[in-house]
Amino acid sequence: MNRACRFLLAVAVVTILSCPTPGVYADTGQSTRIDNEKQHARTVGGGYPYREKSEYVLEELDLKPGDVVVDIGAGDGWWTEKMAQAVGPEGTVRAAEVTQSKVDKMKEKFADLPQVKPYLCPTDGTGLEESCCDLAFLSKTYHHLNKDGHVAYLRHLRSVVKPTGRLVVIEHYRALAAGGGRDHAWSPGLLTQQAEEAGWILVRCELITGTQHFIAIFAHKELFGAR
Repeated sequence: MNRACRFLLAVAVVTILSCPTPGVYADTGQSTRIDNEKQHARTVGGGYPYREKSEYVLEELDLKPGDVVVDIGAGDGWWTEKMAQAVGPEGTVRAAEVTQSKVDKMKEKFADLPQVKPYLCPTDGTGLEESCCDLAFLSKTYHHLNKDGHVAYLRHLRSVVKPTGRLVVIEHYRALAAGGGRDHAWSPGLLTQQAEEAGWILVRCELITGTQHFIAIFAHKELFGAR
């Protein structure tokens, strides 16, 4: 192959690699330009459609071996299991639930994963000690918190999460929810407002493509030089 052909081939490869993946929007690193009026339509069904995008969510969490996570409202432990794999045996996932039956089921399910610690927690907090977690994770749980108690709960999480830790919330985008689904959804704007009042700063908020759910990631306000 002569020099001219090699040059043209290199240009072609660079051009292909630099083109955005078609049909993927809103997730980190993708263009927000709307080229198709249906590109934001819900394409994943079920009550927890964002589970189909678990790879993307886990990438956003960026957990490391040894991390300590509290999974608030862990439910059946679906996310707990994935996070336990990420933090490894040297880490810990505290799977918090408010009903003993769910705690018991998780204890049975994760009997062979010692890094998973299911426990019964109060409804107005986590029951955990100060600065013990690298990440507080709420998946479709925030809207279940005590009415008018959201800011107080977020303040509590500030004490539980380490100074360099993060808060991650996944919720159904309320403006996109229909009928009774609005009672099981939340506004990202209201969440951000409440989080700021509690001393958190929004680092990233994105739609999870095709799910009508969003992921919001917060960090301690003090990290930004603010007091």
